Order: sequence, then C-alpha cells, then structure tokens
Amino acid sequence: MTKQAPSFSRIDSAKFFKTLNKRVNEYFKENNIKRTGNWKLWAKTITMFSLFLTPYFLLLTLNIPGWAQLLLTIVMGIGMAGVGMNVMHDGNHGSFSNKEWINRLMGSSIYILAGNVYNWQVQHNVLHHTYTNIHGHDEDLDAGRVLRFTEHTEWKWHHKFQHYYSVLLYGLLTINWAITTDWQQMRRYMKRKLSYGKLPNPVWNWSKLVISKVIYVAIWIVLPMLILEISWWKILLGFFIMHYTAGLILSVVFQLAHVMEDAEMPLPEADGTIKNTWAIHQLRTTVNFGAKSRIINWFTGGLNHQIEHHIFPNISHIHYDKIAEIVKKTAKEFNLPYNEYKTTRKAIIAHFRHLKEMGMNPALQA
Repeated sequence: MTKQAPSFSRIDSAKFFKTLNKRVNEYFKENNIKRTGNWKLWAKTITMFSLFLTPYFLLLTLNIPGWAQLLLTIVMGIGMAGVGMNVMHDGNHGSFSNKEWINRLMGSSIYILAGNVYNWQVQHNVLHHTYTNIHGHDEDLDAGRVLRFTEHTEWKWHHKFQHYYSVLLYGLLTINWAITTDWQQMRRYMKRKLSYGKLPNPVWNWSKLVISKVIYVAIWIVLPMLILEISWWKILLGFFIMHYTAGLILSVVFQLAHVMEDAEMPLPEADGTIKNTWAIHQLRTTVNFGAKSRIINWFTGGLNHQIEHHIFPNISHIHYDKIAEIVKKTAKEFNLPYNEYKTTRKAIIAHFRHLKEMGMNPALQA
C-alpha cells in the first residue's frame, strides 16, 4: 500500500457538507433523539447474539443428528455476520451508545468473530473511511493478484474468470481473520505506526492478539472436540461452514457498497491531492442498495445505507433510514450524485457485471 496519504480539496463553494450537517443536526434536535443507539439496537443485539451463540450451546449440550448440526452451523454463521454488522460495527465507530465503555464492550465482540479491534479500526475506520476507494490507500480494494476490483490494479489472465470464482473466495473473509490476516495487518500497521486514537503499546497489542487467538481456538475448536463425541474433522468442517456463511454475507454486503460500476475509484493528482472535498468524495465513491427493504435494513445494520454511514460514521445505523431522506434531498439540491440501487438483487447483478468488466484484458480494449 502507498504510504504517503493523499489530501482532500478544501474548496466547496456550494457549502454542501456544511448545509447537510446543519440539517442532520436539526433533525436530531427537533425530534429530541440521540445520535447513538436506542432500545431497538439493544433488541437487535440480543437477537443477533442469540442467533450466533444459541446453536453453539445446543450443539454442545444436546444429541443432535448430523443434518441438524449442519443447519445449526449455518445459523451460527448468519448470527456471526449479524453481530458483526449490527453490534461490532456500531461499537467500534463509537455510535452504539453515548457511554464509551459500552462502545468498547460491543466493539470487542469482534474477538468472538475471530478478528481484532486494533486491526479492524485501522483498516476500516482510518484507511477505508478516510481514503474510500482510493487505490493504494483503501485496503478494501486490495485483493492481491487474485481479484481485480479497479482499473488501477495490474491485470492477470485469470481475472477474466473472476466474476465466476470471486463468490467462492468471498466466503473466506472471516476465516482468514482467524488464521492469517490479523497477524499480517498488525505487523504492517504497527510498523507504520497507524492507529485509531492513541497508538497502543506494541508488546501489549501483540500480547492481546496472541491471547485472544488462543482463547478463540479453545472455545470454537478445542472445547467441542473435548465435549462432542464426533470426529474431529466434522468439528473443523462445522467451524469452516460457520465462517464461510458469515464471510460470504459480510463480503457481499461490503462489495455492493463500493466495488460497483457507479462508485468512482479515483487516483490522487500529481501533487497528492484529491479533487473533491472529503464529503463529496464519499458521495461519489459509495453506493446504497435495497434501502426500502425492511429485512435488508434490519439485518445489514444499515450497511445498505452506505452513503449515510460514510458521511456520518458516528451516527448509529438505526437512524440511517430517516437521515437518508435529508442526504438525498441535499445532494440533489447541490447537483451531486446519490448512487443507489432500488433492490439488492439489482446491486448484486451490477457488482458481478463490474467484476466481469474489470476482468477484461485492458490491452484489448485500448
């Protein structure tokens, strides 16, 4: 990844963000509500943790047939993704509650999802939210040589098939957290002295990573092997299915927000600047989908309202549906884009169409 960070333009003659921010602040003030979560978020938190953990305890305590065990691991994966999108995400953005200790607690739920708070906050809060869709800075665009999300990535012959095989790789997201990604990211981020807030003590940071991984393996693999009277490979298979289900859901949701034909993927100018202000950059590089679907809104933790989330990351997702009306109206008023797909199905089709386009040999298109 490129180390020299780009800077955003400070020129916004139309005062878009100032106007938008004022209107959103007025919405909360007039309705006398907090920008953080409320009882709805707590109810959803209980639901998501129940989906995730109840099957685990059932598997450990009941004699369940094989087909039911398989279904329960899938349910665990769905709950795992739900915890990540609804609880962990708001917690690590500081938007779950107005109490910092609650935000830290909910953000720490990433440890039972196989992740790490420090790594996630640097990659997501710092790199992704600041340098959204900027090649060389937003690591969400970096898929190594396996996938090509942007025209700025070197083309390889196998990319012409990526719209077929990509979905198979998407499911590996969280299991990669558990096995390789966290170690690589911490080494990279600590070397660059990146942090979301105060830079943690290196020894303590590495110690937390090692201890959390040991506890994670003990809970999800060792304990079931000691309690359940089934083959070890079945436990590993169940572990993989749980992760694959969660990884597939999380990857698709995140990809529909940014790796799309409508989302711009600009490069900095020669002097390292981005032509737009940060707020306008977020509008141009982000996409909403399925905003009218109650199920999608509820389950994805508002991540289908990615425009609102990127401009107001410190506002809880339970408010996105309401403030989206303000954002959309203001963007239109200032003649700025507001990228959205009416349905999730249309967004998925558009995503794989983009992958197919990025998979074409650029030399043959010149």
